Amino acid sequence: QVQLVESGGGLVQAGGSLRLSCAASGRTFSRYGMGWFRQAPGRERDLVATISWNGAKTWYSNSVKGRFTISRDNAKNAMSLQMNSLKFEDTALYSCAAQKTPYYNDIISNFGSWGQGTQVTVSS
Repeated sequence: QVQLVESGGGLVQAGGSLRLSCAASGRTFSRYGMGWFRQAPGRERDLVATISWNGAKTWYSNSVKGRFTISRDNAKNAMSLQMNSLKFEDTALYSCAAQKTPYYNDIISNFGSWGQGTQVTVSS
């Protein structure tokens, strides 16, 4: 069972930047794809960005493509999300997630564990 802990959220003005971090423990981090989800009040949880187990493949939702960058450091069991040019509509609770199956080829499905989340609030 993997444990995921997010950090780095906060309040930022529109146009600003934040860097979210996710620390993983409990299983071999380097074998599993990872991702970031977000959920705004009254809305469903949306997939924002994903990265394959080895970092070779990434995926971004259209709403963040070109502004957000996902990365991982397998030596440190850590993943990050660099968020630039933040918009009011990026305001949400951001959670990191891990895939259930090691070395899974499809990097936008198969997520089975989530952290508690870190709040990102963008003021307009």
